[in-house]
Amino acid sequence: MKISFMRAFWRLFRGYWRSEEKTRAVGLLAVVIAMNFAMVYLLVQLNQWYNEFYNALQAYEYGLFWPLIGKFTMIAFIYIGIAVYAIYLRQLLEIRWRTWMTGKYLTAWLEDQAHYRLQVTGSGGMDNPDQRIQEDIDLFVSLTLQLLLGLLKQITTIAAFAVVLWELSGVLAVPLGGGTIEIPGYMLWFSLLYSAIGTALAHVVGRKLISLNYEQQRYEADFRFSMARMRENSESVAFYRGEDAENAGFLDRFGLVIKNFRGLMRQTKFLNFYANSYMQLAIIAPLILAAPRYFAGEMALGGLMQTVSAFGRVQDGLSYFVEAYDTIAKLVSVIHRLYGFTEHLEEVRALAPAVAQIEGGSFETGGATADASHALVMDGVTVRLPNGAQLLSSFSLALPAGKRLLVTGPSGCGKSTLLRALAGLWPFGAGRLQRPAGSRVLFLPQRPYLPLGSLRRAIVYPLPETEAPADEELRRVLTLVDLAELASRIDDVDDWSRILSLGEQQRIAFARVILTRPDWIFLDEATSALDEAREARLYDLLRSELPNAGLVSVGHRSTLFARHDSELSLAGGTAELRAIPAA
Repeated sequence: MKISFMRAFWRLFRGYWRSEEKTRAVGLLAVVIAMNFAMVYLLVQLNQWYNEFYNALQAYEYGLFWPLIGKFTMIAFIYIGIAVYAIYLRQLLEIRWRTWMTGKYLTAWLEDQAHYRLQVTGSGGMDNPDQRIQEDIDLFVSLTLQLLLGLLKQITTIAAFAVVLWELSGVLAVPLGGGTIEIPGYMLWFSLLYSAIGTALAHVVGRKLISLNYEQQRYEADFRFSMARMRENSESVAFYRGEDAENAGFLDRFGLVIKNFRGLMRQTKFLNFYANSYMQLAIIAPLILAAPRYFAGEMALGGLMQTVSAFGRVQDGLSYFVEAYDTIAKLVSVIHRLYGFTEHLEEVRALAPAVAQIEGGSFETGGATADASHALVMDGVTVRLPNGAQLLSSFSLALPAGKRLLVTGPSGCGKSTLLRALAGLWPFGAGRLQRPAGSRVLFLPQRPYLPLGSLRRAIVYPLPETEAPADEELRRVLTLVDLAELASRIDDVDDWSRILSLGEQQRIAFARVILTRPDWIFLDEATSALDEAREARLYDLLRSELPNAGLVSVGHRSTLFARHDSELSLAGGTAELRAIPAA
C-alpha cells in the first residue's frame, strides 16, 4: 500500500487510541485479542483430534469412537462460546469507537461555522459531509477492526500450524540427475509459495475495485441527496410543475450509480473467478503432495487428514489478503473519503473571519477615537469574493445603540455578503467589528431555519428547548407577530418548515428576536415575504419591545426608509453613508 494511504490511515486510527477512552478501549481490545488466541489454540487441538479420530477409524477401534466424539463436542462448544463473545465484544468496541469519532467529527463540522465555510469556499471534492459522518465513520471502524483482528488471528494461526505442518510434512526426496535432493517441510514451503503468488495475482485482478468503490459511495450519496433536496423544496417543484425535470435528474444520477455498479460487478466477477479457483485448487493440492508418503506407508490415515487440515489452516492464513481483498478495497476508498473530509475541515477552520469580532474598548479609526462602549463600530471593513473580486473597500462606521441602519444597493453589490462578514461567517476580506462588552447579536437570514421537533423548539432556536420562556410569554409573543392561531400548538411536533409559509416563518424569526432580546439585530431581507403593512408593524414592534437595540437591515423596498435613521448605499465596491430625513 502507498505511504500516503498508510499515513492517512494512521492519522484516522490513532485519535481514539490516544483519547480519554484509551484505557477502556485497549482493555476491551486486549480481551478480544486473547479470545482470538484461544480460538487458534482450540483449532490446534481440533487438528490433533483429526489424527486420533481417523487413526481410530482406520484401526476399527470402536472403543475410542465415542470418547473422541465427546472430545470433539467439548472443544466445539467451547470454541462456539468464545467465537460468539469475541464478535460481541468486537461490536461493543465498534460502538464505542464510532461514538467517539462521530462526536469529534460533528463538533469539527459545526464549530467555527465550518459547515458553512465548506460551501462558500467551494472545497474541491468535498461532497456529502453527512454521508462521511454517518456512513464512512461506521465503515472505517467496522472494516478496520474486522481486518486488523482477522490479520492478527491469521498470523497466529500461521505460526501455530506452520510448526505442525513442518513436522507432518517429513522430507521429500526429489530425483535430480544421478542423485536426489531432500526438501524438509516441503508442504510448508509449497504453501508459502502458493500464497505469495496468489496474493500478488489478487492485487492485479482486483486493484480496480478501490477506485470503483470510492466512486460508488459518491454516486449513491449524490443520488440520495438529490431526492432529499427535492423533498425539502417540494412546494416550489410543484408550483413549477417540475416533476418531469426532477425525474430526469434523478434518473441521470441513478444512471451513474448503475453504470459504476456494473463496473464493480465485472471486477468482482473476475476477482471471484480467481479467488474461487484459487481456493478450490488449495483443497486438492495437499492431498496430491501428501499422497506419496501415504501410499508408501509412511503416514497413517489420521496423519493424512491432520496434514490436509494443517495445510488448509496455513494456506488460509497466508491467503488472507486474497480472501479479504474486496474488503480491503472498500476500506481504502473509505479512508480516502474520510481523510479528505478531515483535511477540508482543517483548511476551512484555519481560515480567519474576514472581520475580526472584538468586544469593548476603543481604538483609532479614521483619525478619531471610536468608542465601542455604547456603539457598534466597523473599522476598515473590506469584503471580497472567493475569487478576489472586491465588493467593499476599507469602510468604517460607528452605529450608536438604538440607531437603525438600512443597507441598500443593486442586486449582487455585496449587501448580504457584508452581513455575513460582520457575522464572522465570511472568510474573504479584512477589518474589525467592535461592540460593547457583553452585548448580544442576532442575525436573521431571509429564509429562517426551523429545526425538527416541537413548535416551542422552533420558536426559541438556537436556545435549548429546556430554556424556553413560560408558555404565557410564548403565546404573547406569537400574538404580537400575528401568529395567535399557533398559540395552542406550541407542543405539537412536526416539520414546521413544511407546514408554515415563508411569511409565517419570517414572523417566527421576529418572535425569536423579541424572546432573546439581543442588543444588535442584523436583518438580511428578513421581511421579503411579508406585505408592506405587516412589515411596518413588525419593525414598529421591534422599536417598542427593544427600544435600545441597534438595527442593521438589508432590503430593497422603499417603505423601509421610514423605519431607519440612516442609509448605507453600496455600489461598485464603494459605500456612501447618508442620513434619512424624518418623515
